[in-house]
Amino acid sequence: MTVQPMPYRAMTLGDLARHLKAADGDVTRWRLIAEFLEEYRWESAPDRLRLLADEQPTTGDERWDVFLAALAEHLALRDDRRAADWAQQRSSRSFWFPFNTRAARADALVHAPVAFRRRGVFVAPQELEVA
Repeated sequence: MTVQPMPYRAMTLGDLARHLKAADGDVTRWRLIAEFLEEYRWESAPDRLRLLADEQPTTGDERWDVFLAALAEHLALRDDRRAADWAQQRSSRSFWFPFNTRAARADALVHAPVAFRRRGVFVAPQELEVA
């Protein structure tokens, strides 16, 4: 009996949310985000939109849920698309600096992409450069 390999399927934001929920720390979470961004980068424009379309399950942490909404909007805007409705409705009740050093905070305050900034998530663009 031969086992057929599963065909490749790019990670959706829903997949990413489930992985972030199961992750054992922020280092792992950032690696998962980098993997998602790399997979996203290689997809065609119509497939990219599909990866962002469905409302994401909760990660169990409001900060990461809002981050995913910001990421969905940020990536849609880069492809000259409108963000999905679910993404436009999520925002944070407080500011969050995922990289919380003095230099990272200053960089993020000045350079955070608009989709993140308007939700109170301050992350520098180079942290999203994989895509």
